[in-house]
Amino acid sequence: MSNALVIIPTYNEKENIELIIHSVFSEEMAFDILVVDDTSTDGTYQIVQSLMNEYPNQLFLEIRKDKTGLGAAYIHGFKWALQNKYQYIIEMDADFSHPVEKLKVLYATCKNEAFDICVGSRYVKGGKINNWDKKRLILSRFASKYVRFITRIPIKDTTSGFVCYKREVLQKIDLDNIRFVGYAFQIELKYKAWKNNFKIKEIPITFVDRVRGKSKMNSSIILEAILGVLKMRFNKV
Repeated sequence: MSNALVIIPTYNEKENIELIIHSVFSEEMAFDILVVDDTSTDGTYQIVQSLMNEYPNQLFLEIRKDKTGLGAAYIHGFKWALQNKYQYIIEMDADFSHPVEKLKVLYATCKNEAFDICVGSRYVKGGKINNWDKKRLILSRFASKYVRFITRIPIKDTTSGFVCYKREVLQKIDLDNIRFVGYAFQIELKYKAWKNNFKIKEIPITFVDRVRGKSKMNSSIILEAILGVLKMRFNKV
């Protein structure tokens, strides 16, 4: 059993889930994986179940009955990780938008350097985004600057979903009091960690837009992030 857990939330990711699991387990460093599935209708969690015999005591599955958003899925995974004594907990998407080879860098930054959180960032020097159209790039960069302006948080990629947390961070934050479910969830978690004086480092990554499956992004998630930042800044969360 590893001391580091990669949490992968899924809903209808049958095109990606087996590939991403094999990819993580093919890394030199040993990571365990927890898939948190929101009762996919396309057979995603059944694929995970079929792989569990291949990776005993490394691959785990939690199936949630209600599809209540990314934030709720991660909180479920965080609580599971804490209960199972993991020291380093990593968020990662199933769709290969996050570079698997950078997992070891996230981990090493938290384990070997004086940082409590390591963020895989698109917006620090060396970071970049592949396969996005101009409109989406402009919106994303504007959102990043907007969050920093409103909250004063010293993180350039606050919506990043490729993050390693030391267990102490998640123990300190009241996970039951996390309010948001989409991009605002990622912002809220980092904001509360920063307000609790945890040390955060960003490392550059190349973010690649998904090539298989459908994006879960929609206008309500973007609106939640815009309004959520204001609520966080003025202590309504």
